[in-house]
Amino acid sequence: MQPRDLSAHTVYRAGRGVEEVARDLDLDPDDLVKLSSNENVLGPSPKAVDAIRDHADTVHVYPKASHTDLIEGLADRWDLAPEQVWAANGGDGVLDCLSRALLHPEERVLIPNPGFAYYGMSARYHHGEVSEYTLDRADGFTQTAANVLDEYDGERIVVVTSPHNPTGSVMPLDEVEALAEATDEETLVLVDEAYGEFTDVPSAVSLVRERDDVAVLRTFSKAYGLAGMRLGYGLIPADWADAYGRVHTPFDTGELACRAGLAALADDDHLERSVEMVERAREYLYEALDAPTWESHGNFVLADVGDGSAVAEAAQREGVIVRDCGSFGLPDCIRVTCGTDEQMERAVSVLNEVTDG
Repeated sequence: MQPRDLSAHTVYRAGRGVEEVARDLDLDPDDLVKLSSNENVLGPSPKAVDAIRDHADTVHVYPKASHTDLIEGLADRWDLAPEQVWAANGGDGVLDCLSRALLHPEERVLIPNPGFAYYGMSARYHHGEVSEYTLDRADGFTQTAANVLDEYDGERIVVVTSPHNPTGSVMPLDEVEALAEATDEETLVLVDEAYGEFTDVPSAVSLVRERDDVAVLRTFSKAYGLAGMRLGYGLIPADWADAYGRVHTPFDTGELACRAGLAALADDDHLERSVEMVERAREYLYEALDAPTWESHGNFVLADVGDGSAVAEAAQREGVIVRDCGSFGLPDCIRVTCGTDEQMERAVSVLNEVTDG
């Protein structure tokens, strides 16, 4: 017996963890600085940690009440009806829900290149097909409606990443609206705002309130420091939001994830500290790194170091883990997650040394 033909499917390659690298290099994990996965180096909100501890003895119960509470909290935060909030197992779970809700077999999804690999993976898992539009490096990876429309051919879903991973560019709200206006009535413009807390560009959620063809993806993995809890959510047009009950897996957000997410929403101080740290770190990387960088609206900075793989490997041997961007089609680049002042100083020192070498 064999599975179905998966030859067109790619494998998602996550950044390596501290423990893995420490074992391979025979180093103490405490001596490593991991700046490769765009996690919040400050960790989760203390309120979220307390919520996890307080509810640890309730994990024998399915997360019905906690899920409801989280949905209502998010709906209140974004001024939407509760049914317009689709919680899922990470942002990738939201992509899966949307694929199940929208795609007929062989319908196409238009995604950015470079971009997050799971956009295409989710479409293919659900028997869809994938087209790409290119963000032009020579133009600073600028995102415009016209750039997307150059490759648009009636796809069912068009994905925009704003802020974009790994480049850090954004698509302004008026460009998102222009894109939605220009695409077919049965095309959904999905704006992935996983890094939205780190930019002052207005969220596309205002378009979700007005239209039936724009949705927004958000996550607790980045600014809220809950990557290990796997909690994401979609903000969906009211006209078809009730599809959630038909497409999401039973109890796909766990009890502790829901409790942690609800507590994190209430901790504005932790979110503010996290954003301020990222803003300082970005400016430091622009100024101190001896390599060309691109302006970023995320919690990371993309840098051209000539040979991304070689530099990442050399930095790793010195205890600094950054992301080689070869998997994004940018083999000469690395992506550096923003960290504390101390982490940035160490990372820049190591990167400048190994890049010069």
